[in-house]
Amino acid sequence: MKRRSLLAGASALAAAPLIDVPAAQAVSSRKVLTGAEVLAADGWRALAGQKVGVISNPTGILPDFQHVVDVMHASGAVDIVAVFGPEHGFRGSAQAGGSEGDHVDPRTGIMVYDAYGANADKLAGLYAKSGVETVVFDIQDVGARFYTYIWTMFEAMLAAVRTGARFVVLDRPNPVGGSARGPMLKPGYTSGVGKKEILQQHGMTVGELARMFDAEYLPLEPNGGRLEQLTVIEAKNWKRDQLAADTGVPWVMPSPNMPTPDTALLYPGLCLFEATNMSEGRGTTRPFELIGAPYVDYQWAAALQTKEIPGIAFREAYFTPTISKNANVLCGGVQVQITDPHRVEAILAATHMIVEARKLYPEFTWRAETPPGRWIDLLTGSDRFRTMLSADATAEEIVAAWKSETDAWTARRAKYLLYKGAHR
Repeated sequence: MKRRSLLAGASALAAAPLIDVPAAQAVSSRKVLTGAEVLAADGWRALAGQKVGVISNPTGILPDFQHVVDVMHASGAVDIVAVFGPEHGFRGSAQAGGSEGDHVDPRTGIMVYDAYGANADKLAGLYAKSGVETVVFDIQDVGARFYTYIWTMFEAMLAAVRTGARFVVLDRPNPVGGSARGPMLKPGYTSGVGKKEILQQHGMTVGELARMFDAEYLPLEPNGGRLEQLTVIEAKNWKRDQLAADTGVPWVMPSPNMPTPDTALLYPGLCLFEATNMSEGRGTTRPFELIGAPYVDYQWAAALQTKEIPGIAFREAYFTPTISKNANVLCGGVQVQITDPHRVEAILAATHMIVEARKLYPEFTWRAETPPGRWIDLLTGSDRFRTMLSADATAEEIVAAWKSETDAWTARRAKYLLYKGAHR
């Protein structure tokens, strides 16, 4: 393959080729169709004649709950030469921070490579080893900068640049909608949970992010540049104000601690409790909804209820996590109850929760690590949240500090968006 010139593409955004399949549109004019559905309805023609590598996990399903890899393989229409499993693995058998390792998939006989934490160099080597010509990405994201699947996609795209492979995104709706919220990642705070400067709740689909990555970030990488070809198979009928529950798309847990659409809606904010000595609900049936610690009592819920945070109420709750922080210890705290999904601002809610916890409980602190508070800095994208909290800033002052960043991001991302409007 002849790689597209970086200079030829640097002056203007080249829109990703979008496949419009009338047959897929005819499937339903009412519900949202994923990119995988659109491609399947067309008989996988866009992948014909290519040696294909698929990056996916249990969320890569069709409406009948069959996995796209299984259906592609059984159809005989797609030559899948490799599958790449992200965090939690291709079939989803690993916990947070884990993967399934390299193995042969027992259902299909296809070689599965461990892509969790893999950089572009390793992935490029795997593409070459398996003979991949086209890389397909189909994973349900949840719209937060620190959810690792988008960074697996970024490294996979950079590997495709270096090998000349084509990159195809089977797009899926953002389950928390298209609104952008929260702070921007700052230089010096990149990590595996935030490799590039994007907003904490970015409000984009993976297909839209792929267009931005290709235009703005891949050309700046060592041995980088624009992709030979980026194809986004659009979801059909999705509007930016639609949440997961509005789409009719079946919900499959993207990871073991993301059991419901409500979890996803709260995660962009409530994940900040990972950086504290409080349980974020891992090891319960309601992770990122149940938050607490052994030292918390009824006062926290009472204080939070006075804040009248849109779309959210706080119920005094007691729970005993089975894993992670405070495992097998009774914790007092709150269950964050969603009263109006379309009004939820999870980062605003989490900021109020942390401010009030610090006021009420001398035992509240950041989780044990060196240097102290490093994880909250990485999750929020800078040390601003932590230092403002230490200076006794109010929740309103902390949230106001990043408004200009949110506004700038909203304007900057506009040319990469594929879906517009409201469904009402």
